[in-house]
Amino acid sequence: MNHTTAPQAPALGDPLGASYRTGFTVGEHSARHLRRILRVYLANWRLLDLADAAELALTELVANVVRHVPDRRCSMVFLCGAEGVRVEVADDCPELPVVRAGAPDGDAEEEAGRGLWLVGAVTDAWGVEPRGGGRAGKTVWFECRAAVKTDA
Repeated sequence: MNHTTAPQAPALGDPLGASYRTGFTVGEHSARHLRRILRVYLANWRLLDLADAAELALTELVANVVRHVPDRRCSMVFLCGAEGVRVEVADDCPELPVVRAGAPDGDAEEEAGRGLWLVGAVTDAWGVEPRGGGRAGKTVWFECRAAVKTDA
């Protein structure tokens, strides 16, 4: 069953903090819709300058769910604060994602295996961790940090 929540109250005492949570079964065209949702939230959070990198990284994580998670079910969280955005994609598949050695300098004919390399290249941090609460699977996440604004 697909479900979505409205933006949540600020987290951890951050007055700018907000979150968006959703869970559903992804398909081959889901990334396009999720990029649109993420861009709307980033605009509302005044972090639109992070949209290109965050959208590319989100696309790669969704593509991994489509390719590697048998039932294609996942949940997503977008967490926003003054310092940037964190996106988490969780699923029940125990298989951990692997960054292919040599990407992107590998075989020019190889079309797969570069997604996580791209995530690392366009984000400030990313990782994978086991799901908590005794649940099977993992959470793959990335963070895009906002540029520090200085008074000129």
